[in-house]
Amino acid sequence: MSPGKQASQSEAAAPMAAGARLEATRRRVRLSRVAVWTVIAAGPVALCVAVASTPTTVAAATAAKPAAVRTAAAAADPGGYAQVFVGAWLRSSADDATSAQARLAQSMAPDVDLPDPAADAQSAPQSVTSVRSAQRADGAWAVTVAAQYAGGSVRYFAVPVAADSAGSSFTVTGTPGVVAGPARAEVPKSSYAVTVPEGDLSSAVGQFLAAYLTGAGEVDRYLAPGVKLSAVSPAPYSAVAVQQVSAVEEAAAAEQVPADDTKVRVFASVEARDATGRWPLAYELTLKARSGRWEVAALESGTAQDGGVR
Repeated sequence: MSPGKQASQSEAAAPMAAGARLEATRRRVRLSRVAVWTVIAAGPVALCVAVASTPTTVAAATAAKPAAVRTAAAAADPGGYAQVFVGAWLRSSADDATSAQARLAQSMAPDVDLPDPAADAQSAPQSVTSVRSAQRADGAWAVTVAAQYAGGSVRYFAVPVAADSAGSSFTVTGTPGVVAGPARAEVPKSSYAVTVPEGDLSSAVGQFLAAYLTGAGEVDRYLAPGVKLSAVSPAPYSAVAVQQVSAVEEAAAAEQVPADDTKVRVFASVEARDATGRWPLAYELTLKARSGRWEVAALESGTAQDGGVR
């Protein structure tokens, strides 16, 4: 055979071989689809076996996606650290740098000068509380601390704090600055818009709270079936009187107890008494109608065991 004829046959064989490989690939794909549909038709057990024996190419690709991890530094809040520092700083004096409060303040903020109060200055704050923490950048925080004094006045301080990469160490990086206090937030309109008159519902609320706060009677007798709730112990008050009850649902204002399983959410304002005086208190409760009476299904203001209603 001449060389030219051999070359011509080789050129013709190449496309044929490529076509054969493409057809074989298509055939494998068709067979795979038939196998999958056969497994699905065979039921969940066969499908699980098929999945277990299938190569985990997709699973590996999914696992390669980086997961979002919250670092310790992002979770750390230096509010408590700033609170301790401001308390020590306000109770220290540059004239007595060796006092316990001065040494504590200097250990927490080595580059911050101590104050120099006058001899007749107001007394140290009664309490110091962290009220707001804001992270400015990685490891940099601004903490607002409130100092309350005996006369009722409150002064707010902004404290810059640095945190290490692990969020386990803090340092006050600058002198505190006196700032305006946080603005008062707008309170949304209450959902308890239905006034509940004196009657079965308000009486049930009063009797339950009396047992709950004074120990007068068993709490269980006022609870819906399946609800577990313990009275406050020891009982903090000697008497409890309901001042006002409001509800979300109109059914709470009905003259008669509605059908079984009717639920209402109420807000009860009460006055509690003890040997030291009278105390206004408020509670959010859910009550449920059963057999012509109201029973407490949940105490939202407290902690119900086993999640309250079951």
